[in-house]
Amino acid sequence: MITKKYLTDLIYQVNGAAIEVHKSIGAGLIESIYHQCMIKELSLRGIHFQSELKIPVEYKGLELRSDLRCDLFIENCLVLELKAVDQIIPIHIAKLMSYMKLLKSPIGLMINFNVTNIYHEGQKTYVNELYRWLDD
Repeated sequence: MITKKYLTDLIYQVNGAAIEVHKSIGAGLIESIYHQCMIKELSLRGIHFQSELKIPVEYKGLELRSDLRCDLFIENCLVLELKAVDQIIPIHIAKLMSYMKLLKSPIGLMINFNVTNIYHEGQKTYVNELYRWLDD
């Protein structure tokens, strides 16, 4: 059963993996490099995930053709979006929130590797309406 505590612990583990990647290779690379490194780091930590998960989109019973893919879907409950940009802009957040809704995920994490310090400025957690229904 997914609880708020479980998600808090999972976020902590994923942030730890991102900090390790950032500490090892630094800022200034392209997103696909960080993606590959996160795959390795999550695997080393025994965290289950799906990479480049194709997101189904349905509209009033019609399954739409879509090439939407989230970077990483972790433990079937956490959408992880990776960035290597100067700043996170509203469309990045909107995309993450849409992925969370479509995957019925209560929580999402945006990690931007193009920062000096991942922990203080490179990561932000987002929740949606599903989160409030979870047990503590």
